[in-house]
Amino acid sequence: MLHFPIVDVRMLTDGSPRQQREAIATLGAACRETGFFCVAGHGIDAATRAKLFAASRQFFCLTIAEKRRFSIALSPHNRGYVEMEAERLKADAPPDRKEAFNVGLELPPDHPEILAQRPLRGLNLWPTIPGWRDTMLDYYDRCFRIGQSLHRGFSADLGLAADYFDPKLALPAAVLRLLHYPARAAVGSPTGGSAVAPPGAGEHTDYGNITLLATDGVAGLEVRQLDGTWVEVADTQDLLLCNIGDCLMRWTNDRYRSTPHRVRIPETERYSVAFFLDPNPDALVEPILGASDEISRYAPISVSDYLHSRLDATYEHRKAELHLHLDVTAHAGEDGPAR
Repeated sequence: MLHFPIVDVRMLTDGSPRQQREAIATLGAACRETGFFCVAGHGIDAATRAKLFAASRQFFCLTIAEKRRFSIALSPHNRGYVEMEAERLKADAPPDRKEAFNVGLELPPDHPEILAQRPLRGLNLWPTIPGWRDTMLDYYDRCFRIGQSLHRGFSADLGLAADYFDPKLALPAAVLRLLHYPARAAVGSPTGGSAVAPPGAGEHTDYGNITLLATDGVAGLEVRQLDGTWVEVADTQDLLLCNIGDCLMRWTNDRYRSTPHRVRIPETERYSVAFFLDPNPDALVEPILGASDEISRYAPISVSDYLHSRLDATYEHRKAELHLHLDVTAHAGEDGPAR
């Protein structure tokens, strides 16, 4: 059972000089050694957490026809409902046995980025459940503030100006993702005639800078060790679990680690909520060279181009079907999605 270092996010910005140094040292070591750590001092109380998970269950308990009214196929900006087996995180594995719902940065319809149809800038698809939108946006904002503080810790650890990442996170392509994994008994046989048991979520690394994960306590998350073995992650309880994504690993020229992980199909149904803090779509990811770096391991790339390359691969196996769904639903008139 894996237990990760604990970083008190309050100490990164509001602690005494000694507390800040200790928190930054713990953060930096975790980012280099495992790519995972737990976040304390995040300010998300039990009532807020319970309300979030209750709202998530409320949506996933809708009928499939109701959920499809908010399909991700209706958004070129990675928003909305992702149904069971729509994703495959590992190319040679069966599709994932999970469903999800994505919420992006909430911008008004007349925002210049929306009007210009910039990549990853679109309107969210909101289910007509009382209070649901407010619950999601409140949690999104809380996670965003936590992520901003953590990035100031990264800046200190990397020897950069404290505000180095601030402008790159001003209008992030961040996504709040609700996840539901059905219980093993409800999964049944894999589709498509595959003899390979499906994963809850296949082996993968996350795409962006960091992920902040809250779970309902049901086991399932596993992390791959350096020797190739898989180890179950201990319940983090009221802490948030944070892991480094590929974009930040690229930015730090591989000083920080983006570690492979997966979710096995749980014995009882499992809910989790992940906040993927991806920077501004137009931010340039150019490796920051350290004193010991001789070469840059990666070419510069925009966040938008990088994320699109990863998302396209995730949905490749259902590309035609998703496009068909889009064509059919786009002409559904009043029965189409509420935007």
